[in-house]
Amino acid sequence: MPSPLLLLGAGRQAAYGEFPLARIAAVHPVVLVGAAPPAWAIPLLAGHLVADPDREADTAAVVARFAARHRVAGVLTWSREHLVTAARLAGQLGLPGLPYETATACADPAALRTLLARHGVPPAGRDDQEGPLVAAEAVVHDEDVHIVAITRTTLGPPPARQPLRHIVYAHDGLLHNPFLRQAVERTGRALGLTHGVLHVELRVTPRGPRVIGAAPCLPGDLIPLLVERATGVDLARAAAAVATGGAPDVSLTRQRAAAIQFAYPAATGRLTHLALAPAAAQEPSAERMVLSRQPGGLVRAASHADASDRLAHWVVVGADPGECEGGLRGLAVHLSAAVSPPSRTFAA
Repeated sequence: MPSPLLLLGAGRQAAYGEFPLARIAAVHPVVLVGAAPPAWAIPLLAGHLVADPDREADTAAVVARFAARHRVAGVLTWSREHLVTAARLAGQLGLPGLPYETATACADPAALRTLLARHGVPPAGRDDQEGPLVAAEAVVHDEDVHIVAITRTTLGPPPARQPLRHIVYAHDGLLHNPFLRQAVERTGRALGLTHGVLHVELRVTPRGPRVIGAAPCLPGDLIPLLVERATGVDLARAAAAVATGGAPDVSLTRQRAAAIQFAYPAATGRLTHLALAPAAAQEPSAERMVLSRQPGGLVRAASHADASDRLAHWVVVGADPGECEGGLRGLAVHLSAAVSPPSRTFAA
């Protein structure tokens, strides 16, 4: 059997973790490092090491014992919380990975801002609130930063400002913006990233692109699925390739658009009804439509929600962003939900 790739944490929800895990497991045996694997992940795993990635030294000891008996091909995580442990393991095993000092900085927003500023990365100031919110999805190989897609995000109401929608378009004009490219390349250099995937969040302001944040790991919210459906570039397999010392395939094989929409409660209270009409499956642009909550639990209105309050999400594919937006609206009418006011004060 080929040498396994160690994955720190698969994620709790199949809706978001199953796609990248399935893409990687198709080309590499995957050994999960973490607590008991979720049921949906078990068929995709080649093994499991019981360890808590939050306990760095203990996890390193468990992996060292495993590596004494098995050759490890690479170390990977798509959880920002596990970046430090992943960096330590990669260094311990002599494998490609994020520098430990950089991983530590990524875990501290203030330290990350200081690190980026030191390398001339333009930060978003207090007045930089105008312009679209985007993210550059990049693959780094031998220090070369290749931007493969732009994700455009629509946020919900304040103060939570949770993502309502992400859209990826293979022909997004920002792919050719030299100032955005420079900001992303400087971010990669600031992080000392020589191999890996990079998710850089930016605000495109009248003064140019300004970096809001960065994560040297796969993005969440099924963005890898959108990138694959729109461009053909498989971010999950690219991440696995560079983690194991291989060359990633970043060839553009599709020229379409893909989008995801999240549904949040209209009010805070107890979810009493949630359903999809069967006709949703007949929508021509529909890629998937998934319920993510069960009736009976407490939920928060969109203005105070987090990702756990999402009622459902749906993905569409189209020729361009306009077609995708139409598809998202078409699917939205098939979702019905009801929330009753809580019988006592709801703790936010």
